[in-house]
Amino acid sequence: MTPVGLWVAGKPKAMAYCAKMTRRKFLTIAASASAAGAMTSCGGTRSPWRFFTLQEAQTLEAICERIIPADQEPGAKWAGVVTYIDRQLTGHYKKLRKTYRLGIEGVGQTSRNLFGKRFEQLSGEQQDAVLRSLEKGQAPGENWTLHSSQEFFALVVNHSMQGFYGDPRHGGNRDGVSWKMLGLTYPPIRGRVLYDVRNQKTGVRRQESEDRSEKSEARSQK
Repeated sequence: MTPVGLWVAGKPKAMAYCAKMTRRKFLTIAASASAAGAMTSCGGTRSPWRFFTLQEAQTLEAICERIIPADQEPGAKWAGVVTYIDRQLTGHYKKLRKTYRLGIEGVGQTSRNLFGKRFEQLSGEQQDAVLRSLEKGQAPGENWTLHSSQEFFALVVNHSMQGFYGDPRHGGNRDGVSWKMLGLTYPPIRGRVLYDVRNQKTGVRRQESEDRSEKSEARSQK
């Protein structure tokens, strides 16, 4: 069914427009569009994120990196914690999109109020000071007059932990870095423990059956 308003003299508007277009004009427009697309890509203005803008992702990466900082092991940024959050905000956590958008903006307001710069431009100590103000509910900024900075900080901490320790198939915990750090011998896949216990019980029963068979054969030989 063609939407209302797309018909001209019995033909769809798109078809009527294309019928009037010469081959030369079409090639000219196509070439211009290709050049414009190339310029946009080279300019790097498009975001590689599914939900976040480039600046939002940079700010959130800096926040998460202070929550799970790199030391002798990789931190939140390398593990892809923000990738995890970004993907979830297009899926299970869609209802939290506005919370993240306003929260990240609020962090920027607090940073500028306290230090005159964006959060990702601050030193580590300054970033920690901003996050402490959020955690205590004392963060300056217009957004925090309507929304709780404490709740937003707690949300980011929770999602950072999910992204760092969860299954890599969801976007975070790159290469199972946290599992390796914890010395896990295999990925903790849901249901795997039950599977291992069942196998162990099956193995015990098999061994008991073999023992009974050997005893029976020994008695028959006497």
